[in-house]
Amino acid sequence: MGKSQKQRAIRRHNPMRVPDTHLPKGLASASSSSSKNEAVLPIIQKMESPEVGERKWACVAVSNIIQNDPSTRRLLQGKNVVGALIARLTDSEEEVVVEAMGSLRNLCIDGGYDICAEMYNKNILTPLKAFVPKISTTLEQYLANPKAAPENAAKLVYEFADNVITTLWCLSETSNKALNAINALQLVPFLMSFLACRDRLPLAPVTAAAQCLYVLSDDNEPAIDEVRSNGEFITSLLAIARTVSDARTSHGKVDIRRLQLGVLASGVLKNISPLPLAVASDIDIDKELVTMLLPVLQNTSLRDATARVPVLLSEQANEVAVDKPSLKNTPKSDHRSPVEIELESIENQLRTTQLALEILTAACATLPDPDVSKHDEEADEQEDEGMEEEEIDEGVNDEMSVEGVPSKDEVKSSVDLLPSLVPVLIQLAEPTALSFPPLANPSIHPPTTSALGAVHIAALECLNNIFLSLARNPSSTVQADTVAAKGIWDGLWKSLGLVGTEFGLGQERRKQFWELAIGVLWGVSMVWKGFLAPDAQEVELLKLFCNSSEDERVRVKCIGTLECLAQCPTAVDGNKIIAEYLFTLLPTDTTPPAGVEPAIQAGSALIDIYSDETFPYDVNFRANGYLERLVAHVDAMKKLVKGIDRRKPGGRELRLRGEEVRDNLVAFLKYRKALKL
Repeated sequence: MGKSQKQRAIRRHNPMRVPDTHLPKGLASASSSSSKNEAVLPIIQKMESPEVGERKWACVAVSNIIQNDPSTRRLLQGKNVVGALIARLTDSEEEVVVEAMGSLRNLCIDGGYDICAEMYNKNILTPLKAFVPKISTTLEQYLANPKAAPENAAKLVYEFADNVITTLWCLSETSNKALNAINALQLVPFLMSFLACRDRLPLAPVTAAAQCLYVLSDDNEPAIDEVRSNGEFITSLLAIARTVSDARTSHGKVDIRRLQLGVLASGVLKNISPLPLAVASDIDIDKELVTMLLPVLQNTSLRDATARVPVLLSEQANEVAVDKPSLKNTPKSDHRSPVEIELESIENQLRTTQLALEILTAACATLPDPDVSKHDEEADEQEDEGMEEEEIDEGVNDEMSVEGVPSKDEVKSSVDLLPSLVPVLIQLAEPTALSFPPLANPSIHPPTTSALGAVHIAALECLNNIFLSLARNPSSTVQADTVAAKGIWDGLWKSLGLVGTEFGLGQERRKQFWELAIGVLWGVSMVWKGFLAPDAQEVELLKLFCNSSEDERVRVKCIGTLECLAQCPTAVDGNKIIAEYLFTLLPTDTTPPAGVEPAIQAGSALIDIYSDETFPYDVNFRANGYLERLVAHVDAMKKLVKGIDRRKPGGRELRLRGEEVRDNLVAFLKYRKALKL
């Protein structure tokens, strides 16, 4: 059972607003599903027009027609709109450059990784690199003498800076290659200059700078070292992070921009922790982060947001069209109606909550991963070349059998979080009517649906880390609180019932919810093992999900949860149902039906369940001939373990785990035979 954490190669903070992975690939499918085919060719043609006005119009038109329209965006992408816009970044007219940059920024946000990768491959970093010092110089001039800066010119520069920084943020999440190229730009001082001058600049570019810094400092040593090397940077970040509780307007409403800025600063501090002693020797950053961010979660109402969106959309439908987008007229103005502003505000609130959850997830990940040393890898290679299993260096086994363990203070901190944090997380994990719309009836507002789903996922990841820590380090205080256990367990199953099981294309997040929730269920069942009794319907759902999942790790989570439920002393019938299912997963002469790791987990589960013959449910072991049935699987288990290739990714750890279970199985059977029950 692994802890949840941000992993750059797999999942970084995703700026994509509306996922569109369910859409068919290819230009033909995009063309057939887009309602704006006729508009695309004129845009591409006018991008190269000798007339400045037409080039500017074409750049703005891209933003107009792609908004929440993935089909048209993909159609434009197939016509090389990215290359055309990048070419306009070196246009002789400043206004064209500004509009092209704005459209590229919008493509990044709405299009996600694919378009960002295309931009990187088409060398967008060359013009962006040239923009950075120009923006810095202009800002210095404006800040030194604000009255000398024309209002419109200053506004233009701030918006341009926002677009450039946001694009750099999105690009840095594209790939390690893109991230390394952006590291070479050494952006930290540039980004921190916006945060240092936050009181004299509009919030939009300051927040964009904080977001970019948050992403760059996420498991990225060059950026982390840059921030940690400057005490003024850390002091500034601490000052911003501590304003989270003060992010309210004079009317008492939450100022989402200021709140987001404070949360982002908190995230950067977590990314670069531990903080240098010379700057923050007396600060427990994890404890302070929880104190600062918990109110953000407590003040988030997903149900209020869900209820408000349909009302706003209804109002929007009844509004008289003002400044309606038209490709035949001048570009759409930046004016947004009150409804559009409130819808964006709701989305920003949800994204800020998601961000706070991500930071807390990292703070709750107290268990370090075991390191595999070079010496151990070399020992494995030698063994694979001819060493017998019995000759494995015992020191290596001893080292790898002990995983990293948090300190007592860290465990106590996790326990202290339960009363205040866990109920809020359970509430944020519970889906609303807009969270997971069926594919046949798409969301009435995709940005809100996307943000809600992201909040649910982040809440589950945080819960996963809390209960993993508690399961690995039992607390008598927590285990005694069976009322909390029942509430948490029922709350998770309630959420799963609301999510449903409609998987498939376009429903990837629904499946992800299940996979994460099963992990949390496993953690909860380990913490309260023996108290939580197996419910027949829940057991059947776990079995069904285990059988249908293509991911062996998810199957292991299902098996682990069933194993814990089977150890409820009073659940004799439920114990038998689970045990019979586990037997179907054990290896035979053929390939294990659920895979190698699930087969090993099933063997381990049966050993743990029946390791104490005094429990009431042990009657099942004796009455159903489980001893003889397990004996029949021993040779297959040995063969299965011996066939695990250490050289494959994760193979070494799996082989060690398999050898442990194999040896335990042999010892367990010897013990049970000696009992002569």
